[in-house]
Amino acid sequence: MTTRSDSPPRAPECIVWEGDETGCLRLIDQTQLPTELRYIECRTVESVWQAIKRLCVRGAPAIGIAAAYGVCVACRDFPDESPQTRKTNIADAIDYLATSRPTAVNLFWALERMRKTADAVSQDASPTEFRVALLREARCIHEDDRRMCHAIGRFGAELIEDGWGVLTHCNTGGLATSEYGTALSVFFTAQDQGKQLHVYVDETRPLLQGARLTAWELQQRQIPATLICDSMAAQVMKEGRVQAVITGADRIAANGDAANKIGTYGLSVLAAAHKIPFYIAAPHSTFDFCIESGEDIPIEQRDANEITHGFGRQTAPDAVDVYNPAFDVTPAANICGIITERGVVQPVTKISIERLFA
Repeated sequence: MTTRSDSPPRAPECIVWEGDETGCLRLIDQTQLPTELRYIECRTVESVWQAIKRLCVRGAPAIGIAAAYGVCVACRDFPDESPQTRKTNIADAIDYLATSRPTAVNLFWALERMRKTADAVSQDASPTEFRVALLREARCIHEDDRRMCHAIGRFGAELIEDGWGVLTHCNTGGLATSEYGTALSVFFTAQDQGKQLHVYVDETRPLLQGARLTAWELQQRQIPATLICDSMAAQVMKEGRVQAVITGADRIAANGDAANKIGTYGLSVLAAAHKIPFYIAAPHSTFDFCIESGEDIPIEQRDANEITHGFGRQTAPDAVDVYNPAFDVTPAANICGIITERGVVQPVTKISIERLFA
């Protein structure tokens, strides 16, 4: 398969650090897409926390990158203080940012890297040198994710064939990562190689990340796409329109069980019933080797208003009981392979995972 000589258009970057170590974090406010491309500037650690909590920035890798820059924001306005006080304040900021979302392990992975960087700075370093070291590490996390996403795309593109229909859930592109994404990186890379795909996009209720974000990104890249309600997935599979399902993940346990946006588990069951391969695409930072199985993954419970008053309009009776988990867990047995930047985990077992990441 030949690679395209003309580069397809790309969506704008969702995370940008503006300026030097005294700069600020600039984010696409994803709550406004697809009708408005609006940017927000985060100049305080509280504003970064709110951006993550409110889903202005979302997607496990993007959350980790934003949080890393959030640490830089936190120390930007620290007064010239003692090294010990400085590190205590940074530790407090890191602990605070860690409370923004409980499920995406990339958040904690990135914050731990920032903590180690802060701890490693010499006691004799000036406040400016301290800030420069933290910004250097945050930019490294950002660039590491970019490289990982491109590698995921290369490995994943080998699994899909020209002319296939593929189905995805939620949003896993440049809006959720540094650039190419995880699951969408597979589609973008296949496009770069000249393969023609048709992507079926679950709208992804209740916050419609598929409809608002994934469909928008695919249009930016001029990849043919069809938006469907989540409940239509079984029918398009039955009609033979889908040859593979690829989603992302927010946390993967040591045995390969994978937590992702609510509805992913159901897709894995449907794919198995229709004998369609179901893949997860995620970098190594999404694996949590401290958790043996998906039963131990903490699942975030979101506000009931996301279901009863979706996008500001009441659609349910007053005082109705609501269950609104943000994620579900797909068991490893339902996953054909996990596409990582180091290769594809197949079969999805603890031993295969340990072998790949040894």
